Parts: sequence; C-alpha cells; structure tokens
Amino acid sequence: MGVIAKQSIRGTIVTYLGIAVGVVTTFFVLTRFLTTEEIGLARVLIDAAMLFIGLAQLGTNASIIRFYPYFKEKDSHEDHGFFFWALVVPFIGFILFALIYWACRVPLGAWFGDKSPLFVEYYYFVLPLAFFMLYQTICESTCNVLMHIVVPRAVRELVVRVGLLAIYLLYAFRVISMDGLVIGICINYAVAALINLCYFFSLQKINLRPDWTFLRANPQLIRRYLIYTGFLILSAVTSVLAPTLSSFFVTAKMGLDSTGIFAIATYMAVMVSVPNRSVAAIASPQLARAIKEQNSAECSFLIRQVTRNMLLIGGFILLIIWVNIDLIFHILPNGTTFAQAKDVVLILGVSQLILGTFSICLTALNYSRFFAFSLLLSVILTVSALLLNNYLVPLYGMQGAALSNLLSYGLYMALTIITVVPLGHFHVVDKNWWCIFLLLVALFAINQCWLIYMPSMNIWLDSLLRTFILIGGGALIAYKTKLSPEINQQICAIL
Repeated sequence: MGVIAKQSIRGTIVTYLGIAVGVVTTFFVLTRFLTTEEIGLARVLIDAAMLFIGLAQLGTNASIIRFYPYFKEKDSHEDHGFFFWALVVPFIGFILFALIYWACRVPLGAWFGDKSPLFVEYYYFVLPLAFFMLYQTICESTCNVLMHIVVPRAVRELVVRVGLLAIYLLYAFRVISMDGLVIGICINYAVAALINLCYFFSLQKINLRPDWTFLRANPQLIRRYLIYTGFLILSAVTSVLAPTLSSFFVTAKMGLDSTGIFAIATYMAVMVSVPNRSVAAIASPQLARAIKEQNSAECSFLIRQVTRNMLLIGGFILLIIWVNIDLIFHILPNGTTFAQAKDVVLILGVSQLILGTFSICLTALNYSRFFAFSLLLSVILTVSALLLNNYLVPLYGMQGAALSNLLSYGLYMALTIITVVPLGHFHVVDKNWWCIFLLLVALFAINQCWLIYMPSMNIWLDSLLRTFILIGGGALIAYKTKLSPEINQQICAIL
C-alpha cells in the first residue's frame, strides 16, 4: 500500500488515541456529570455547525483534492497560488450562509422551540463555532493534498477531544456556567483551526498570491473548476442535510433529552467508520491522480483495496461493540438511561459500516467526468432521509431515526455503486470481499445463537468468552486465509 498504508495507519493510530479520549469524555464524564438535555445541546450545536460548514465551504473541500494536481507543477512546489482560492472561497461562502442562517431565526426557532428551547437560546453561537470548524476542515484538506495527514488528524482527534474533555470537566464542577460551556466549545475549535493553519504554512513555502497569468492561459481549467464547484454547492445543499436530519428530527420531535441519548448511541456507532477517515484522506488524492491520468486499472485496484479493508476492519469493530453492548451499558454511569438506545447502536453501526466500506465509490464518482450524477444521488438521499425521518421518528422514536438513517444511506450507496461501475468501468469488490462479508455474517449469527441458547448469569464472564472466541477466532481465520493481504503484510512488519 506504500504511502497510503503508512499515512493511513499512522492516522488511524492517532484517531484511536482520540477515541480513547472520546470514550472517557462521552462514557464517563458526559453521562455522569451532564444531564441528557445538556448532552443533547452540545450535540445539536455541533451538528448544526457541521451542516453549516458543509454548505459554506462551497465545495472547496472536494475541489482542493480534485484540482490540485492540475495547478501543481510536477517535481516542484509551484502551485500558481492555488491555496489562495482554497482559503478565500470558504470565507465568501461563510458570509453568504451566515446571512441566510440569521434570516431563518424565526422559522427554525418555532420548529425547535416547543421541545428544545435551550437550543433556540444558543442559536447564534452556531456561527462562530461553524467558522472555526470550517477553517479547521479546509486546512486539513490542504494538508491532505500535500500528503501530510497525521498532524491534522491529531488536531481533530486529540487536541479537539482533550479540549472538550477539559471544558466538560470545568462545567461539571461548576467552574464555568452554561454560557461558559458553549463559549468554551467555540474557543476549542478556534485553537484547532489555528494549529492546522500554522502547520499548513510550515510544510513548505505557500504562495498565497493568485497567478492571473496561469489562469488566463488555462480558461478551460477555470471553467471546469467553476462548473464543478457550482455543482458541489448544489449537491451540498442536499447531501449535507442527510447526516444531521436524524439528530434534528429527534431534537424537534422528542426534545434535547432524547437527543442526548441518541448522541451517545451515535458516538458508539461512529467508531465503526473511523478507520475510513484516515484511509480516505490519503487514498482520495491518489484516486484523483489516477482518474486524471485515466488509469482505470489503478482506480479499480484502489477501490477494491479500500472496500475490502474497510469491510474487514469496520465489521470487526461493530462486532466488538455488539458482543459487549450489554457490558458497555452496565459500566456506563446512568447506563439504564442510555440502554434504551441499544438497538439504535446496532442499526446505526450497520449504516456506518456501509458508509465506511463504500464511500470510496462516491469519491471516485465525484472525481470522474460523471460527477454530475452524484447530484441526483444526493437529492435521492436527502429526500428519502427527510421522508423516512418524518414518518418513522413519530412512530418509533430514536429507533425510527436510526432506521431512516440506515435505509436512506443503504439506498444511496447501492445507487452509487450501480452508477459508478458501468460509467467509470471500476471494479468495486473482489472474491475476498465476499469472503469477509460471509465471515462477518457467520460471526454475528453465532453471537445471536449464543445469547439465545447459552445465556449467562455473569455479564463480565459472558462478554469475555464471546469476545475471545468470536473476535479472536474470526481474526485468526481472516489472517490465516489472507482475506486482506495488506493487513497481513502490516501485521508481519510489526511482528
């Protein structure tokens, strides 16, 4: 795997160190010292900021990766002022959507007001939070195209999480008020953005002067950039809504208490797709280069490699969580309150597994000349998520929100694969992928049979035995049968 392997493995290690901090924060600080309503407030503020930056970046996050190879001179640091546009365009987008957000205060306040008045009280704090998160994300993308993902990943997963832990502890012991909690979250992301910006400028001499001569000499490139970015703006309006719709519907229909419980379940489920963050960050530039060179063989190789490894790693993470789910809620402070979301964890976990496994296909579609098809797919995703949440949340509550998430994303990824295979002539899965899939199905089935036919009175002993036999046995089978040659290679290198 070369550079992809080294950078993604380092990035994954950093990510899981961050998860360790996040576990302490989420499972032993938030659940112990904060009410479910306060947890829900923190969650919905961050979700609202994520939605905001998805729109405000005006497609820059993807444009940076796709068009940097066209501006970059081979065997040189010269990029014709590319990063000037990477930093300025999101600022324009922020101003535009800040005005829209300000104008929507009354209708959104009416929608959330009955069940979640606390969110309405802190409505405008989304703006500074979104600004800092926006530039943290943009600076991370600029580092990605320079093939340096570890430090930005450390900022995202460690600096931000440690900062949040400190802020929550200060609030837990009443050193700061609720206002201080919200302001502290904003300051935390401001620090993260500043660190990423400083690191970006330390990598090499960055030219922030736009090269107008280069632009005038390449009108076709500029035209393609504007069309692509305009397309991404339209696509973002639909696609960025889907990941946050469930949280917003739970907040509006059930209140911040339920949002807090849903947030804890979501945090557990998100662990399944964590490895994909590092792999996608370093694989995406490689895929963009291969597509630019019209090397379909290399594209197919990268896609098969990512889908195979993400299914194996993500599947085993989900299995570990599900095998130990009762023990997790048993250990969790106020675990009985959050245990009502047990089924939500599994449903969202499967959804995250689908996303983590096949998101590389969406990346390939976005970087190909058929990128316009992803707009249609984004519309389908958003409309299906909106309709499903509106129908299922009132009927089944949090479980309905999780189910709508799974169904909408399942449909989205299925349509993406159906689109990308014939248009791009890409091969998505191989024989080993199917073997991994069957292995995971068998392990989950064995776990369910164990619970039905061999119930245990000791929750600790039962979890330990199932973890050792199912996880250990499954991992041994995967290693011996070489289902992932890349992972085997890395294991051998470590040993």
